[in-house]
Amino acid sequence: MSQRQTLSYLQNRFQAAGLQPQTKFGQNFLIDLNLVEMIANTAEISQRDVVLEVGTGMGSLTGLLAAKAGHVVTIEIDSLLAPLAANQFEDRENVTLLQQDALKGKNTLHPQVVQTLQEKLAAISGSRLKLVANLPYNVATPILSNLLDMKPWPTRMVATIQKELAQRIIAKPRTKDYSALSVWIQAQCKAEIVRLMPPRVFWPAPKVDSAILDIQPQKIMRKRIKDPDFFHRLVRNIFIHRRKFLRSALVSAVKPDLDKPAVDEIMDEMEFDAQTRAEQLTPQRLLELSDCVARKMAAVEQPE
Repeated sequence: MSQRQTLSYLQNRFQAAGLQPQTKFGQNFLIDLNLVEMIANTAEISQRDVVLEVGTGMGSLTGLLAAKAGHVVTIEIDSLLAPLAANQFEDRENVTLLQQDALKGKNTLHPQVVQTLQEKLAAISGSRLKLVANLPYNVATPILSNLLDMKPWPTRMVATIQKELAQRIIAKPRTKDYSALSVWIQAQCKAEIVRLMPPRVFWPAPKVDSAILDIQPQKIMRKRIKDPDFFHRLVRNIFIHRRKFLRSALVSAVKPDLDKPAVDEIMDEMEFDAQTRAEQLTPQRLLELSDCVARKMAAVEQPE
C-alpha cells in the first residue's frame, strides 16, 4: 500500500467513525508503511519478547509486532480510537490492548502497565522486554527514561520520537543538546538514530521532524551504577542550571545533606577546578561524581 493509499484509508476510517486525530493525545499516524516495517525490524523481535507499544493508533505497527513477538502489550489512551484499533488484531491471542494512560502523573509508569508487562513476561520462558513504538511526543521522555528504572530491565527500545529529543539523547558533552537525559541514557545504553523522517510521512503532519531511535541497554554499563535512583536524581538536579559552574550546581543539588565545605572536598577529590561545568563532564565522570557524593553523604550520616 502506497503512502497516499494509507492516508486515504486512515481518513476514510476516521470519517466513518466520526473521529478526528486528537492533538491533545499527540496523534500523528505514520503513513509510510516502509518506515513502520523499519521500526519493527530494527527491534529484532522474536517469540521470547514481550513488546510494549505506547500509542496503538490504528494498529499497523501492532500487527507487525504480534506476528513475531511472544506477546504485545499495546496502550491507547483515546477511548474512541481504541475500539477501532482492536478490530485490527481481535483474532490475535498474543495482543493485550490497555485503554488507558501509560503514565501515572507526569513521570511514572502506570502500575497497571507495569503489572501487565510483568505478568506476560512471567508466562514466557527466557523472556525479554522491549519497547517498540511510534511514541506520542508529549510522553516520549518519561516513557524512555522510566523504562530504564523498571524491573525487569528492557533489552531494547526502538521508538519514533521528535528529532530534537533524539539529538538530545545522543548528544556529547560540551554541546548545546547535552542534558541530564543524555547522561542518564548514555551511562547505561548505546543509542543511535536509525532514520530521520520529515513531517510528510505522518498524518496529520507534525510541525517538526522526527527520528527512529534505537536504544540498546547494556548490563555491564548498568552494573557500574551502584544506586540508579540516586544517580538519576543527582544528575537531574545538577543539570537544572546546566550553565552554572559545577560547584554552585552541586551545592544546590545536595542541600541540605551536605554543606559547602563538604562540596569543596568533593571538588578536590574529583580534581575539578573552579571553572568546571556539568555540561563538560562525560557520563562516566558524572557517575564517578555521584559515587563520591554518596560516600560523602554516608560518612556524614555515620560519623566516627
